[in-house]
Amino acid sequence: MSGPSEIVVVGASAAGLTAAEALRREGWTGRLTLVGDESHPPYDRPPLSKQILSGRWTPDRTALRRADHLAALDARWLLGRPATGLDATARTVTLAGGEVLPYDGLVIATGVTPRSLPQGHELAGVHVLRTLDDALALREGLLTAASVVVVGAGFLGSEAAAVAVGLGADVTLVDPLPAPMVRQLGPLVGDLAARLHTAHGVRVRTRTGVRRLAGEDGRVVGVFLDDGSRVPADLVLVAIGSTPSTGWLTGSGLPLGDGVECDELCRAAPGVVAAGDVASWHHRDLGRLRVEHRMNATEQGTAAALTLLGAGRPFTPVPYFWTDQYDVKIQAYGVTGTGMGTGTGQGADGQEADGRGAGFRVVAGDPAEGRFAGLYGGADGRVVGAMSWNMPREARALRRYVAERTPWEEATAHAVG
Repeated sequence: MSGPSEIVVVGASAAGLTAAEALRREGWTGRLTLVGDESHPPYDRPPLSKQILSGRWTPDRTALRRADHLAALDARWLLGRPATGLDATARTVTLAGGEVLPYDGLVIATGVTPRSLPQGHELAGVHVLRTLDDALALREGLLTAASVVVVGAGFLGSEAAAVAVGLGADVTLVDPLPAPMVRQLGPLVGDLAARLHTAHGVRVRTRTGVRRLAGEDGRVVGVFLDDGSRVPADLVLVAIGSTPSTGWLTGSGLPLGDGVECDELCRAAPGVVAAGDVASWHHRDLGRLRVEHRMNATEQGTAAALTLLGAGRPFTPVPYFWTDQYDVKIQAYGVTGTGMGTGTGQGADGQEADGRGAGFRVVAGDPAEGRFAGLYGGADGRVVGAMSWNMPREARALRRYVAERTPWEEATAHAVG
């Protein structure tokens, strides 16, 4: 197959690996190099905050592919070698240590970096969770921790809090927003999530942020909140979101905003594409998006590879994500809140919001019974998202309304409920 003769993939996780596999699957036989800042071969990240943290899985189960499959890609693997610079004019990538890699095709798949608090991360017992090593260190700490504070009640923080209380710790979940996951899923789901955590013994402290971490002899001992209270803690997980890992691209000339800014083909510049958490692209139906979810990494990695080979087409997925907490599985499609691309306004009662948009409406099941599904509508009067709480079949049924951008009144009149 024609196309670039030498492709470098920077980022050796799900998006980068999938891009490499797509290149070979399409018959491209050029020189392929995969660069990763971690020493581990590609592994899956969603299990880190659940199966790995709880101890239900051993680390080897997170591997995305067997060693023989990786070898069959006929690629040069440079793991534990983070990229430090890009010269888009000369078409070279510089690695830590000074090695320079030429390319005529580049896939940027460097993911995201956890945000930090202004102070306190130097204290023993303070953790973030992004990598396999992070998860293993956090699990080791949880096995002996008596009091745990999780700062940030998004998906990651909520999942980790559920695991921590299951391991026997006294857990406090802190967030300045009104409820867990409210930014991602809206007030109705957020309120239910707060009740779920409270029912399992987690202290949910919302509408207050963290003023500072307290330490003694180099170790964290407590968290001072903005409301003036102090929560004891011998372990703190900071899960306050992430930022695209684009620092190495400073001065490269690539368009950088909330990630690497790409067109609808995932193209950032001639011969340069981006995929996964780091990529911000123009979605034909939903506007500019950057999606930090596992399924998108796989789909976008393939789309970006095809663009490099001259076979690209507009990348218009229906974003999909899920979270497992206690005995609850939440699944969602499309745009479901203010935290991903084009946000929508949701009504706190689970019905329509104000005149700015159709909001959120339960269309199947009953929140009071712990099983329901609902639709999210945009300001244009069409469905933009769907979710379910322990109703996976209904979530799949509702997906088509998101994909087809069905008018709100039509969808809610004929939905599964």
